[in-house]
Amino acid sequence: MFSGIVEACGEVVALRREGENLHLTLSCPFASELKIDQSVAHNGVCLTVVAHDEHTYTVTAIQETLDRSNLGKLSVGDLVNLERSMLLGGRLDGHIVQGHVDMTAICTSVEEADGSWLYRFEHQTDAELALKGYITVEKGSITVNGVSLTVCNSEKTSFGVAIIPYTHEHTNFKHIQVGTVVNLEFDIVGKYLCKMNEYAL
Repeated sequence: MFSGIVEACGEVVALRREGENLHLTLSCPFASELKIDQSVAHNGVCLTVVAHDEHTYTVTAIQETLDRSNLGKLSVGDLVNLERSMLLGGRLDGHIVQGHVDMTAICTSVEEADGSWLYRFEHQTDAELALKGYITVEKGSITVNGVSLTVCNSEKTSFGVAIIPYTHEHTNFKHIQVGTVVNLEFDIVGKYLCKMNEYAL
């Protein structure tokens, strides 16, 4: 379980294919603190640490994960938003995030707004997906590349978010531009409500 508050940006230092699996090795400030089998969110995708040393660690993404996320598009040198799992008893500064990416979206606009940045993303949503809760709600929560954000200007297949300077500087949002593919995880509470409503009909 995560909160969508990015702890650090990691740099991809190696990528290795093994069958349909992709092994990703990253460097990050807390690599030496990690343990085997620990969960870390990568652009919002929960992956398990399979190896680590003082400066780097390795995780493995299976094909299902690659199909649903932007991890398969990563190259050596790319920055990835990282968050270790929540500590029981800690503050929930973002919102409840599972680390299970629902789909990707494409950035359609970036606008600087006198000290903040406004981003807009387009995603796929049809009636069937909407029943699963793959929708955005005005002023509701959304996770973009693992960052907990508030939805603004929500439409059926697109939404906007406002990024403060701290988030822009300390996440890979500073590298997102028009055409960049990002990971989305919709609000788990909304998904449950949509599922309950489906059974009630």
